[in-house]
Amino acid sequence: MIQYRIEVADANAHRFLVTLRVDKPAPSQQLSLPVWIPGSYLVREFARHLSPLKAKQGTRDVAVTPLDKATWEVATTGSVALTVQYEVYAFDTSVRAAFLDASRGFFNGTSVFLKVHGFEDQPHAVKITGLPKGWQVATALPASKINTQGVGDYLAPDYDALVDHPVELGTFWRGEFTVRGVRHEFVVAGATADLDGQKLLDDTRLICEAQINFWHGRKKAPFDHYVFMLNVIEDGYGGLEHRQSTALICGRKDLPRQGRPVNKDAYTTLLGLISHEYFHTWNVKRLKPVEFAPYDYTRENHTRMLWFFEGFTSYYDDQFLLRTGLIDAATYIKLLGKTVNQVLSTPGRLSYSVAQASFDAWTRYYRPDENTANATVSYYTKGSLVALALDLALRELPASGKAHPSLDGVMQRLWQLGRPITQADVAQALADEAGRYPQGLQVKAGTPVEQTWLALLDKWTEQCEELPLQHLLDRLGVAWSGKAAPLPQQWGLRIQDNNGAAKVQAVMRGGVAEGMGLSAGDELLALDGWRIRKADDLAAWHDAQRAQVLLICRDQKVSTLTVPAQTGSPVEIITLSLADLGQMPDKFARRQAWLRA
Repeated sequence: MIQYRIEVADANAHRFLVTLRVDKPAPSQQLSLPVWIPGSYLVREFARHLSPLKAKQGTRDVAVTPLDKATWEVATTGSVALTVQYEVYAFDTSVRAAFLDASRGFFNGTSVFLKVHGFEDQPHAVKITGLPKGWQVATALPASKINTQGVGDYLAPDYDALVDHPVELGTFWRGEFTVRGVRHEFVVAGATADLDGQKLLDDTRLICEAQINFWHGRKKAPFDHYVFMLNVIEDGYGGLEHRQSTALICGRKDLPRQGRPVNKDAYTTLLGLISHEYFHTWNVKRLKPVEFAPYDYTRENHTRMLWFFEGFTSYYDDQFLLRTGLIDAATYIKLLGKTVNQVLSTPGRLSYSVAQASFDAWTRYYRPDENTANATVSYYTKGSLVALALDLALRELPASGKAHPSLDGVMQRLWQLGRPITQADVAQALADEAGRYPQGLQVKAGTPVEQTWLALLDKWTEQCEELPLQHLLDRLGVAWSGKAAPLPQQWGLRIQDNNGAAKVQAVMRGGVAEGMGLSAGDELLALDGWRIRKADDLAAWHDAQRAQVLLICRDQKVSTLTVPAQTGSPVEIITLSLADLGQMPDKFARRQAWLRA
């Protein structure tokens, strides 16, 4: 058994102390720390936060030699137990690493627990101790001996399980509920005293129950304990999935508060995040791409299928808010329209496939800059629209048995495979669910059904053609209309208003702004002699019928650019709405089935 002891070394200095014990080390025992955390596709070099390793066998100091940026070799002799001690600097407020101050602690195992090479499949014990008075512990890691505050001993069956159970420490709010025999804890750090915890629990329970039913029907879920860990800050958003828990961040304005009206849009966003991360309990943590089985913690793990694992999860997160009644159909359609506009405003979609964007997440999506929108497309948003298109295409087909084919059936077929999957598996599940060719495709006689679905999947994920969303939505009674976008978007600009200055954040490929010579970092000063202090001022002074002079500042130098007269069709933003289907009962029934009204 591999044993760890983790304690607070100095909360004010943001340092954990970790002691590792290996009872029977290998000769020249190697140790390493992951360079990334599953679910967040960027090499983050967690080892940079470790102090020098100190190793002993008995009372004898033994040498530790670094082999690379995150691997060490310990010069062990005989079978005497090896003890390695080190500190971890923990001041990352995100969900991906570790944090510690006088009021709160948090860590992911990938940031604090060295892997003992050759012993990865053995049980790993953790003792959490030395915490400030009154602090609690929250984790889904199985407990072996703990007190009422959660302080004490935990046990993981192997290293993978150990680092897939984050730990929250501090004086947080705590509540729980049980769904289908699964105990769910919800802990909230940093909330105000008037948090409406019961509403948060009640709404989360609806999501959990619906998703367990989605994956398992009346069967038992593959876990008996789940923990939501929510860190509340002034302003923020994010989450990271784990096999029996999730770490979340939100702003205080997003939470429900007793005696106050709920900020509906903000709270819906939080519920969508909760739904998203909980869906990952199955889709990516258990139903995985073949490239993630097993994880390689030493390097990037590339897959072309994040459009499925993140994108389809993004499709279903708001779907479950709709299915549970936490939002209505009009709100859902509005959220869908927002996603459509996000993708359409990304020029990178025309030159970069969502499959390639998945593969390059490590260097593009997770390292954004002023050119990101031109250089790639989000596998979250584009992937969710692929899921939408497939769902609607399936629902167009005639019913097979009691129900129309749907993406729900595809997901459940994939789950029943019980193994890591490929794109070909998705195509086969689509074919099995549909039982026939996709509508509207020219198919050569004798072509296997699964090959036609694979070709369609390839067209929508490996190529850059636009998805037929308008057609598919129209056939289900969702109207698609466009109106002129705000002027910065018309020009292909993203502008940040900053203390009375309008600064260019990004310039879209092929747009008016690129043609006139604007660049990221330029400050817009005046249009036709009229002062610009914020993005909205552009529209106030703009005249589309003639060329105008734009005054800018770049690297402290003031210069002028020419804004051409606007010709051609304006850039549009899309609005989706529910059409009146009173005289089309079949279409109305299919739409109702999709929207779960």
